[in-house]
Amino acid sequence: VDPAGAEPQKCTMRVRDVRMRATARRSEKRVLRDRQSEDIMRGVRSFESFVDRKTFNRKTPEILQLNIGLYCNQACSHCHVDSSPQRTEMMSLETARRVLSLLPSSPSVTTLDLTGGAPELCESFRYLVEGATAMGVKVLDRCNLTVLSEPGQEDLGRFLADHQVQVVASLPCYSESNVDEQRGKGVFERSIDGLKQLNDLGYGVEGTGLELQLVYNPNGAFLAPEEKKLEEAYKSELGKCYGIEFTRLLCLNNMPVKRYADYLMRQGDLERYMNLLVDNFNPKAVDGLMCRNLFSVGWDGRIFDCDFNQQLDLPIRGKGKASSGGGLTVFDIDSLEELASTPIVLGQHCFGCTAGSGSSCSGATS
Repeated sequence: VDPAGAEPQKCTMRVRDVRMRATARRSEKRVLRDRQSEDIMRGVRSFESFVDRKTFNRKTPEILQLNIGLYCNQACSHCHVDSSPQRTEMMSLETARRVLSLLPSSPSVTTLDLTGGAPELCESFRYLVEGATAMGVKVLDRCNLTVLSEPGQEDLGRFLADHQVQVVASLPCYSESNVDEQRGKGVFERSIDGLKQLNDLGYGVEGTGLELQLVYNPNGAFLAPEEKKLEEAYKSELGKCYGIEFTRLLCLNNMPVKRYADYLMRQGDLERYMNLLVDNFNPKAVDGLMCRNLFSVGWDGRIFDCDFNQQLDLPIRGKGKASSGGGLTVFDIDSLEELASTPIVLGQHCFGCTAGSGSSCSGATS
């Protein structure tokens, strides 16, 4: 043994041991937190007891939502899909081609809703936009705004405008401190720059036909406010301070799923938040729930009732070989109309969509 190298080697081993013990402690805490979370959710009333299963059926599908990848240039605290720069899952071109092949045989679907992660950073994004718009299908891009200033995305805004893509942009507040707290330092400034870029292209400007919708998420364990009143405040503040225009504000409740559920558990607020959702159940919000006229497809091609069920791994199941395992995929069907009679999978997280004014990917439902 080389005496000169013995001490550094011991030091390296001690550092490795400390790191391993710290990782083990974090894992133990995570397991404990998950068990506590499961106990809390088991104590929540069944969502099915609040709706009539006989009449709670699918309507004609109008929207096909694709979560084309979990990679994102941000890692927001409210994210229900656990997106981050560390995620690598993305929809393949083969799966994207299969999705586009379903549109002609599903004529009631008039909107292709692209989400992520940051969908624009996925290899299939532009292929899907070009393919869908060529068929006359409206495309909606759920944009985090900062992606517009990512390297290699200098032409993204022009691409979206050229294809008449409707932009739904996340901006959880018109206050810099609130946005940066929820989405990361410097995100507000980059978001404002992104909005200005979109305005310069005609987005949000009356008469251009280029819709720019903003999305508000609460920065805490409370419900989203009434859309119209908050929209007035957004338009006043963003217009006065930055000269920004937009079409409409959508107010969404935060869903007790994945990263946001973990956040609530760390804050000791999960039980209180679930009680808040249940206590504010709005029966008038049920009719407009997105799971009734939308299908959600994951990056791997599996089909779900909504993006939230997707993140909880609650797929739509079919007959025969697709009745078990991972559920139906886009390769198991020839038309979305084949799914008309499949039951909608429900759970306690559904209270997030029916609390207060209701909440869906298109905003309030009541």
